[in-house]
Formats: sequence, C-alpha cells, structure tokens
Amino acid sequence: MKTCDLHTHTTASDGSDSPSKLVEKALEAGLSAIAVTDHDTTAGLSEAEMASKRFGIEFVPGVELSVNFHKGNMHILGYLMDQEDERFRQVLTRVQKARAERNPKILALLADLGLEISMDELKEISKGGQIGRPHIARAMVEKGYVRSVSDAFEKYLKRGAKAYAPKSILSPKEAIQVIRGAKGVPVLAHPFSLLSETREELDETVASLTDEGLMGLECYYSEHDDAFTSLCISLAKKYGLVVTGGSDYHGKAKPYIKLGRGKGNLVIPYSCVESLRAAKSNA
Repeated sequence: MKTCDLHTHTTASDGSDSPSKLVEKALEAGLSAIAVTDHDTTAGLSEAEMASKRFGIEFVPGVELSVNFHKGNMHILGYLMDQEDERFRQVLTRVQKARAERNPKILALLADLGLEISMDELKEISKGGQIGRPHIARAMVEKGYVRSVSDAFEKYLKRGAKAYAPKSILSPKEAIQVIRGAKGVPVLAHPFSLLSETREELDETVASLTDEGLMGLECYYSEHDDAFTSLCISLAKKYGLVVTGGSDYHGKAKPYIKLGRGKGNLVIPYSCVESLRAAKSNA
C-alpha cells in the first residue's frame, strides 16, 4: 500500500533535519508523498520541493499555525496554499513576530529559576531556523538542566508550567480563513491535543470549526490510538471533511517519533493526499 506523511517539521522551524534531508529520509522510509508543515513559516518549502523532484517523491506544501483555544492546544494545518498570497504572508509575518517576542520571555522566566540560556545558544541549535520552545528544551538537555526534551516541557515549558509564556495570537477562524483565502485546505491538527473530555465535546468543536470553513481532520496521528482514530474518521465523514494524517516528525526534538511511522505502528494511506488534492480542486 502506498503511504505518506503529511505532518513534518524541518530546520526552518523546530525540526532537526534540513528540508532536503527530510525528503531524502522520506524516500528511504518508502513513502510515496511527504508534506512539510513547519510552524508559522513556509521558509523550507522551496528547498523541500526541489529535493522532492530530485529524489522522485511527491511533495505537498504545508504550514502549521498555532491558534488560541480555551483548552489544550489547537493547531491548524494548511496545505496546497498560494504561498505568495499577500494576506497569508502578512499573517505569517505577524505570528513570526509574536513567536520571536515570546522567546526572551521564556528565557527570563528560566533565568529566574536559575536556568540560564542565551539567545546565541538557541541560534546555534536552530541552525538559522525559526526559534521555538523545542530549541529551548534541547538547550536545557545539553546544559544538563533536564534529562530529556519531554522532561523540559513537562516541568517548565508546557502551558501552565513554570516558564511558559503564551504566543498564539490567531483565532481558529482567522487561521482557517487566511488559508482558504490563499486557496489552501485548512485541516485541524492532532485532535487529541484539544483535551476533549467526551465525544460530544469533540464533536461540538469540529462542528464549530466546520462552520468557520474547516476542510479536513488529521485522523491518523502518532498519539492517536485505534479507537480515537476511528472516532476522528467518523467525525470527518459526518461533517464532510478530508481525512489526513501525519507523524509530527521533528527529528531530535522528538526522537521517539519516526518519519511515516510515528511510534512504530502508524500507517497513513496515500488516499489522504488524493483527498487533499480533490478538496483543493473543489474549493
């Protein structure tokens, strides 16, 4: 069966592989298609697309936008958008500015706890990419402050933790509309992260986002078990949404997540790519 991975990150944001290296690894993993969905930036897409032509693997351009949500974490993935759309570019500039302003706040909170990290150290780790919390977490591991990236998030960087600082400035509606305005396909990423307590609560959230223009749901995901995957697929069918899937591969930042395979048992059918392209054509 042909497979794909539609949720990955490169050195353009908080992944550890360059865009071209990621595409090469996708080929080695036997994937038929790969998407790059860096946080709040499309900086790696050109390199990834050129590499996909060189390696003979299908490429799907994407982006992942963080949005405000009252509970858990909500991200909106965008696929196949016009990267030169003026409003889309303006929104990316705005969210990148918010991201840059957040980093010093986190470092100040960590310094107050006796955990000193400099921006120069983060720039070295990011290799010129957009700096974010995973880079801070990796610096904390390198300096011996914590045992692992996940430990850094759990103790210091996740929402509500000692060194957390908010960043998201977009509403879900604005993110969905800016992607659709750029002729892209907006998809709700990893629904498990919404921390819905009941099926009905998740249903209501998906219904509300669909009313605002959502076109897809990331059903196949590294942290979804079979039951939750089935639930997401049923909700996608109920609301006429495209079914997509991705590992959320970051490389060293999430060493337990393998490209195209998640934690080892993830299989994302190529039909997800076909459905995305069909949605793009029919939008």
